[in-house]
Amino acid sequence: MKNRFDTVIIGGGAAGLMCALTLGTAGKTVLVLEKAKKPGAKILISGGGRCNFTNQDAGPSNYISENPHFAKSALARYTPWDFMGLLAAHGVTWHEKKLGQLFCDQGAKRILSVLLDECEKGGVKIDCDAQVNNVERDTSGLYHVSYNETVVTADCLVMASGGPSIPKMGATGFGYDLARNFGLKIIEPKPALVPFTFADDDLAFMKPLAGVSADSVVSNERKTFRENILFTHRGLSGPAILQISSYWNKGEAISINLLPDISDTAGWLLEMKKAKPKSQLKTILGDQLSSRLADALMVDESRPLGEMANGRLAAIADKLSKWHLTPTGTEGLAKAEVTRGGVSTDELSSKTMECKSVPGLYFIGECVDVTGWLGGYNFQWAWASGWAAAQAIAANKNH
Repeated sequence: MKNRFDTVIIGGGAAGLMCALTLGTAGKTVLVLEKAKKPGAKILISGGGRCNFTNQDAGPSNYISENPHFAKSALARYTPWDFMGLLAAHGVTWHEKKLGQLFCDQGAKRILSVLLDECEKGGVKIDCDAQVNNVERDTSGLYHVSYNETVVTADCLVMASGGPSIPKMGATGFGYDLARNFGLKIIEPKPALVPFTFADDDLAFMKPLAGVSADSVVSNERKTFRENILFTHRGLSGPAILQISSYWNKGEAISINLLPDISDTAGWLLEMKKAKPKSQLKTILGDQLSSRLADALMVDESRPLGEMANGRLAAIADKLSKWHLTPTGTEGLAKAEVTRGGVSTDELSSKTMECKSVPGLYFIGECVDVTGWLGGYNFQWAWASGWAAAQAIAANKNH
């Protein structure tokens, strides 16, 4: 019966393709339903087309979830080295850019081609432009999936439909809707890895600096990250801002240290006052920051260092090393790289990704309440969770 499969996977992104190729390799019949015209759209745009496909330091502490222990099992059983092994078998090479981030030398298209080649080798069927209309589970436990003009039946259903971030690429909350239909709890989805927006007073300073970046330490009460920040016409972006945004709640302030390599900013300024009393502060800062940023910070201070009171220098040191800002919000799901929240981990087995209350139903990847840091961590969760679900399905003699 051609419309009968062992497993139907909804979503042809990183998690869905990993699950599919693993099941295909195990001899299972698999159908992947992808609503876009081609699978793997987010893979192709990741890392500026270079695909930051994993992070060699990926561990549970790099993920946000209401249950911080949930990701441990899958991440331990399918590691970055396992995925590198898959790539190496296809002749793919890579390099570390920074902070454990691994990028494909041949580009994102090559990563996707490896996944698709493995799916083809395993006999996986991939249907694109597939609009899923209805999903039902009958009394015998079989799943009936209606899409376009077709109905297919499967022992297992794997939801790998992602979250609603980057809707212009077709992302939706479909996986959450299906989970709710099966009575599952959803942790409120929020934008993560997303730029901040600010009120007019702060924007008046930021807008003229659009395009300027600065190596900074950005922190709040819960977390600290050191990477670049980037000034934009709407506020602040850049890796450090995207990272802290995943740990930010509306109304909270963030703190930015623009001189992270100087441990005692006030002491350093006093030393500079003694050493270079005739220099202007913006000239001194120009050695540490871009000239545009130094000029903007010191626009009201034209006196030479030697004429500035120590108290004034202390106040400036505070501004440089403890710049407190309160974002008004974020640029939302339209600009968010991922979605925080999703299907509650309370509903799932951490070993298999299967729903505890609905046998044969699995959730993997971004639609689960597991959100990684910037830098390849979300891909590693996709590979690990997809592999974990596939292993469980392949091992279950009832499926």
